[in-house]
Amino acid sequence: MSSPGSLHLPARRRGPLGSFALRIGVAVACLAITTALVYLERDGYKDSNGTPISWLDALYYATVTLSTTGYGDIVPVTEQARLANVLIITPLRFVFLITLVGTTVEVLTQRSRDEFRARSWRQNVKDHTVVVGFGVKGRSAFSALVDQGADPHTIVVVSADPSEIDEATALGAIGVVGDATREDVLRTASVQTASRIVVATDRDDTSVLVTLTARRLAPLATLVASARESQNIGVLRQSGADVVIPTAESAGRMLGLSLTSPIAGHLVEDLLEPHHGLEIVERSVRDDEVGASPESLSARSIIVLAVVRGDDVHRFDARSISELQTGDRIVVIRPAARA
Repeated sequence: MSSPGSLHLPARRRGPLGSFALRIGVAVACLAITTALVYLERDGYKDSNGTPISWLDALYYATVTLSTTGYGDIVPVTEQARLANVLIITPLRFVFLITLVGTTVEVLTQRSRDEFRARSWRQNVKDHTVVVGFGVKGRSAFSALVDQGADPHTIVVVSADPSEIDEATALGAIGVVGDATREDVLRTASVQTASRIVVATDRDDTSVLVTLTARRLAPLATLVASARESQNIGVLRQSGADVVIPTAESAGRMLGLSLTSPIAGHLVEDLLEPHHGLEIVERSVRDDEVGASPESLSARSIIVLAVVRGDDVHRFDARSISELQTGDRIVVIRPAARA
């Protein structure tokens, strides 16, 4: 069971329990094969007490032989039985011992290995993205980041639900199980070195507490939060959110727009759908675009919505930018297939 604030790195192909079960299965198979072989060749074996070899005797011989105990009270006496010991039982003994030793080593080193990986990750992580909550909103935010080219290994998901963390790590993210309103949990996610934070919890009061704590730990990070109710938008902004997305109201506006202006609604949906039709992105001005006017980029199938110069945002309707400069960032609509 996961402890609060525990760090979960991306899942390996087989977990410790699965690996342990596989090794036990191999060991039992070796024991069963040896037992059956000895019993079938029981006339070639001699018991020191002079009684015939029974199934229990065969199992006893297989156990002490594979474990290299070898008491010597049951021994092969015929050439055929001895040959079977050399060609079949001895290789099975090697497999059996390697399996048991490997299981022991894995059990003893699993925790140390996980702690080493977690410590190494904390020492090197920076400029990553923290997603708080992995419900519908959190998963959608994660997918959007990956669609925009983010490496899943640079995304840390924080959730109090272990099943959500399992899902996130299966997708390649780093997971932290715990209550994100607690500072120690956010520190486990290294929020203080993150460059982007997404607060996607299911309750606005929780989002406010998480935003307050995250903003105090990471004053320079870009923080985006979701709000279920529009009246909480101002509170979240005062708590430190750079952008607040009203989820219920946004969905309602989309429904209304799609009813009154179906084409407009379709275009907005198209902009939100990754890898399809049109997309809206923010990017740096390229060298071949320096000196050009924002309007001239339309000839390249690019519509400029805003130009970010320094700390100022110039919308397309302001007409305050006549030429693009090096260091500018632009918010554009472009074909999704365009690199």
